[in-house]
Amino acid sequence: MSMRVLFLCVFYLASSQVFADDKQAFKQWLSALKQEAISDGISKNTVNLTFKKAKLIPRVIALDRAQPEFLSTYLAYLDKRVNTAVVEKGRMLQQEHEVILDAVQARYGVPKQILVSFWGMETHFGRSQGDFDLPSALMTLAYEGRRADFFRQELMHLMHIIDAHHHAATDLRGSWAGAMGQMQFMPSTFLNHGVDADLDGRINIWTSLPDAFSSAANYLAKSGWHADEPVAIQVKLPKNFNYALAQLNVRKSVAAWSQLGVEVPSFWLDMDNTAILLPQGWKGPAMMVFGNFDVIMQWNRSVNYALAVSNFADQLAGEVPLVVETDVETDALSFNQIWALQAKLNELGFACGKPDGFPGLKTQEAIRLYQATQQLPQDGYASPSLYHRLLEN
Repeated sequence: MSMRVLFLCVFYLASSQVFADDKQAFKQWLSALKQEAISDGISKNTVNLTFKKAKLIPRVIALDRAQPEFLSTYLAYLDKRVNTAVVEKGRMLQQEHEVILDAVQARYGVPKQILVSFWGMETHFGRSQGDFDLPSALMTLAYEGRRADFFRQELMHLMHIIDAHHHAATDLRGSWAGAMGQMQFMPSTFLNHGVDADLDGRINIWTSLPDAFSSAANYLAKSGWHADEPVAIQVKLPKNFNYALAQLNVRKSVAAWSQLGVEVPSFWLDMDNTAILLPQGWKGPAMMVFGNFDVIMQWNRSVNYALAVSNFADQLAGEVPLVVETDVETDALSFNQIWALQAKLNELGFACGKPDGFPGLKTQEAIRLYQATQQLPQDGYASPSLYHRLLEN
C-alpha cells in the first residue's frame, strides 16, 4: 500500500469520527448558509432542493489535504495522458464531431485539436465527469476546506446555475473539487463563459457537445487566445546555451532566441513574447512556448498540463511526437525527497522558502544558484542526480 493511499485511509477514518461529532455545528452552519443564499437572490425552492441531501464528505477533505507520494516527471505525465491509444481515440472523435468542431473553430478562432485535447485531458472525452454529489462536495470544502471562502462562493454560483434551469439540483455530480461537465468547469467559469450553442434555452456542458465545446472555446478566446500562433514547439539548443535563461518569466522574441543559436523554424521568426522551458532538465526536450501557453496556464497552472495539451493537439493535427534523447533522467523524486532537497538548499544558504515538497519558482531559482557554484548547467531542475549530489555524498 502506497503512502498516499495509507494517508487517505487513515485520514478518512479519523475525519469520519470528527464529522460524526460535528453534525450539529454543520447543521447550524447550513442554516445560516441557506439564509445567505436567499439573500443573494437565489429562490427558496432552489435552496431547499440543493440542501436536501447536504452532507459532509470525509473523502473530499482527505483528497484536498493529501500530498502526492511522487511528483511525476513531464515525460511520465505525458506518456500516461497522451499515449497512442488516447491519441487514436481523439482522432476518431475529432472526425466524428468534425462539423461541430469546425463551426466552433470558425467562430472563436480556437483550433479543434486544442478543444479535443482539453476534452481528452479533462474527462477522457466525457466518460469521467466526476461522481461526487456536487453540492455536498462544495459544502464540505466551504465548511472545512483550505479555501473555504472560494468554495463558499462557488456553491452560491452553483445554486444560481440551478436557479436558471441549466441543470436540476438532483443528481448534479462532478469532481471532488467542484468541477463539472465535459470540460470540467467550475461554477464561476460556467457563469462567466458558458454558451448555449445549440439554442435550446439552457447551457448544457454535461451532454451537449456544441455547448461544451463552445463554452471552452469562449473561455479560451476571452482569456487571450491568438488564432495565428502555436502553444509550444520543440526547439534545439546550442551546446553553449545559457540554461539559466530557460524559465517562464524570461521572454524574448523568436528572432532574439535565434540569434542566441536556438534552432527555430523560420516561419515563426516574427513572433515575440516567447520563453524556453526545460520540463525535464537540460538533457530533456527543450520547448519554446508562446502566448497561447499562458492562456492554457489560466485554465490549469501546471506546466506539465499545458505542455501535454499542446502535445496532444499537435499529434491530433498530424505532428510527430517529441524527440527525446536517451540520456534524459527519467526517475521522479518523491514528495519527501523534494522536501529534503529544499531543506538542504536552505541549509547551504540557497534560500527557497519553507519546504513544501513542491519544486516551485523559488526552489528552481535556489537550484540555479547552487548549480552556478558547482559549474553545472543552470536548468533549475530538481533531478535525481541533483538530489544524490546534495544529500547522499
